[in-house]
Amino acid sequence: MPTAADRLVRTLSQHGLRQTPVRRSVLQVLADAAFALSGSEIEQQLPAGTDRITLYRTLKSFEESGLIHRVIDSTDVVRYAACSIECSAKAHFDNHVHFKCTICQHIYCLNQVAIPAVTLPAQFQVVSRDYLLAGVCRECQPAV
Repeated sequence: MPTAADRLVRTLSQHGLRQTPVRRSVLQVLADAAFALSGSEIEQQLPAGTDRITLYRTLKSFEESGLIHRVIDSTDVVRYAACSIECSAKAHFDNHVHFKCTICQHIYCLNQVAIPAVTLPAQFQVVSRDYLLAGVCRECQPAV
C-alpha cells in the first residue's frame, strides 16, 4: 500500500515536476486542506524558514502544470486548491462551482457541481470563468 509520501512523489513525477522538500510540503498542505487556502495560510503550515519566493514559485509551477487552481473571491484574495485528477496543464479550465461561507470565510470546491452553460452574444469571447456562490457551509450551520 503506497504511503502519503509515495503519492506525493508520484503526483509530482506525473506532472513533470522536480522533487523538492518545499514542493512536497506545499502539495501535502493543499492535499490535506478541506477548502482553498491563501498563500499566507499555506506559508503558516510550512516548516519554519521556508522562503516566501520559493513558495510562490512553487504555487505558480503547480498551477501551470494543472496540480492546483486559483480561486478568487469577492475580496480579490487569491486562494489555491488542489485540482481533481482530470486537470492537466493543457486542459486547465476550471469547470466547477466554488462556495464561500459567509461565516467562516472558507471557500470550498464543489467538484460535483458544474458551472452552468452560458450563451453569450457573438461579440463576446470568454477567456476565463469563475462561479462563486455564497452562503453558510455545513460546519457553520446551526444544529437542527
